[in-house]
Amino acid sequence: MIDQSGFPPSTIPDDDIGGKLYIFDGRKLSRNEASKAKPEVFELAKLAQRLDDTATPRRPHYITFNASHTHAIISFVATGHVLIIEAATRKPVFLVDVGKQAHAAVPSPDETYILVANQNGKLVQRINTDYAANTFTLDHSATLNLADGTTPSGALKQFGSADEDGVRPDNAPILALPDSTSNLAFVTLRGGGLFVIDPRATPMAIAGEYTTSTIEPAGLLAAQTGNKMYFNSGGGGGAELGFQSVLYALPVSAFSPSPNPYPKPDTPAPTVVFDHGQQDVDSHGLLATRQERYLWVADRAANKIIVVDTETDDVVNEIKLAGVVSRDPAPDILGISPSGDRVYATLRGPFPLTGNNPELNNALGQTPGLGVIEVKRGGKSGMLKLVAPVSNVDDTDDEERADPHGIAVRSR
Repeated sequence: MIDQSGFPPSTIPDDDIGGKLYIFDGRKLSRNEASKAKPEVFELAKLAQRLDDTATPRRPHYITFNASHTHAIISFVATGHVLIIEAATRKPVFLVDVGKQAHAAVPSPDETYILVANQNGKLVQRINTDYAANTFTLDHSATLNLADGTTPSGALKQFGSADEDGVRPDNAPILALPDSTSNLAFVTLRGGGLFVIDPRATPMAIAGEYTTSTIEPAGLLAAQTGNKMYFNSGGGGGAELGFQSVLYALPVSAFSPSPNPYPKPDTPAPTVVFDHGQQDVDSHGLLATRQERYLWVADRAANKIIVVDTETDDVVNEIKLAGVVSRDPAPDILGISPSGDRVYATLRGPFPLTGNNPELNNALGQTPGLGVIEVKRGGKSGMLKLVAPVSNVDDTDDEERADPHGIAVRSR
């Protein structure tokens, strides 16, 4: 689990260097003693500086593992750093600065590349990977610019303003998720709309496009179950949009890597699984439960998990998380235990550093740490059982600055 807040604590966000990586032993978390669990703790700036002593990575945001779980990939959203760590040894083996913002870096299932969503750079970038040899290369020739130029349909990639329908006003990528074959990737966009891309092409190529007439801002995360790619839009679109929580699904088989036939823009139409509109909601983390029977959608504003039946795309339950264990957990990103009987959630802190609208406080929580949710009825329901707290108190004002966000579970 990653704490985004800097080390040492600071009241000036731009001075926050590094953040921390917490590694918990899942066996201890299963013994109803999460609050006593003693994680390994690493200062991420120090790990990065083993590779480059001038590096000052800020705000670690997202963490994933490659398919073999040999390496962890960490992206820093306040800088453009991507850090790769050898999981067994905790040894840093690669560091690169891709530019403005590395919001999320996600490895392909076939372990040949990593896609970096360079948020304010409005780029998707590719790191070619050889995990066995610890060889990683940022392939500049593969970069896909999402802001300039046109799509294969002839439309401008980015155009219009946020108050217009049927446009793509802000093509800042939030996530570029490869599909299960590694031949396609789905790119969510902060301003709404979506791109489907060919991640193997050089440069990477657009294979499908959507505008805000079909997919609302602000694009967030994605998860695949079978032939369905689920993705959501949530809070973060600004005070004028208020809270938001929309879940969509698209058939992966509807798209092909270029230069195969290019679908008409905004087709096929996505299934709207749910749309909670302007309620006090903020859809964020997505997770398929064991055997992909259910999809869990974390709502950090409403303190709940929305449960979707992946066979019917019906909402079948809502798991309320606020209560005795935490009065305001603000669940963010989710990870599942290898056995499928527990789901881990990052719980946000009282000073959220990312994704929070200060007029709404959609990402603000009161118990920063790792939430342990017991999975029931095969994933149809669950209960927040424990919280393993983390802390990063600012010694200038005694305020709690810890703000967990990224999480990934390693099987070993």
